[in-house]
Amino acid sequence: MADRVDVAHELAVFLRTRRERLSPEDVGLPQRRRSRRTPGLRREDVAELAAVSVDYVIRLEQGRGLRPSPDVLDALAGALRLSDDERAYLFDLTRHWSAGRRSSGDAGGWLSSLVCALSPLPAMVVDHRFDIVAWNPEMAWLMLGFPEFPEEQRNTMYLCVLHPAFAGFYRDRERIIQEGIADLRAAWAAHPDDTALADLIERLRSESEDFARLWERRDVMVNGHGTKALVHPRVGSFSIEYDVLTPLGDASRRLVVYRAADPVSQEALDTVAREARAGAPALRAI
Repeated sequence: MADRVDVAHELAVFLRTRRERLSPEDVGLPQRRRSRRTPGLRREDVAELAAVSVDYVIRLEQGRGLRPSPDVLDALAGALRLSDDERAYLFDLTRHWSAGRRSSGDAGGWLSSLVCALSPLPAMVVDHRFDIVAWNPEMAWLMLGFPEFPEEQRNTMYLCVLHPAFAGFYRDRERIIQEGIADLRAAWAAHPDDTALADLIERLRSESEDFARLWERRDVMVNGHGTKALVHPRVGSFSIEYDVLTPLGDASRRLVVYRAADPVSQEALDTVAREARAGAPALRAI
């Protein structure tokens, strides 16, 4: 079983990578006359901008087990120009849970009904691990009949990264993986005691060089909307726009809805709907 999140180490590496990506000009500091071997801001710069001591920044980046207060985290987030998602990741990582990220409700029943009602638009519900927990026939057909796969494989990151049927499914596969990892990393920090999530990440890291490489970038971004270019074995090439909605009743689940990105893609989705209703196999050769 994979280890749980090492908070001190992850906080140290995250703060260091965020510091190294900035230049003095990015934060309004004067340009240095001499170049330095190490990239980004100096620790002294971060300390000045966050109004903390240089020694404190050093100890944080050395993973000495410090647990900054919310006020200090706010100051560090401002100094490092963190995005909203990166700031939430920082708070979740240090167990100062960010507002609006948790709910004790269970929206499973009505979400499943909503997914069915969204037909003919492909729709599904995923949890914080990206496990697919509900879907309509259009999404099942579009995603190569995944309900017939073993239950442990019904996970969008697993399918994209490891399942051979999806090797050529995404035209821009690396971008899709990178965006998924940035989203998954936020969930990883928000659920530090979820051993199933930790095991999934460890498996993806050990079995995919692409995943392992991109995971080390420590990108953090929760994706609410975007586009994907697909190559389906029955329908061919087309593009979809996706929207991700989080219900108030269960913040750990997400409703994902696909829409056509253009008229040609709409024709493809119309075919998806017809084939799904007819029960045609999604993996049959064109």
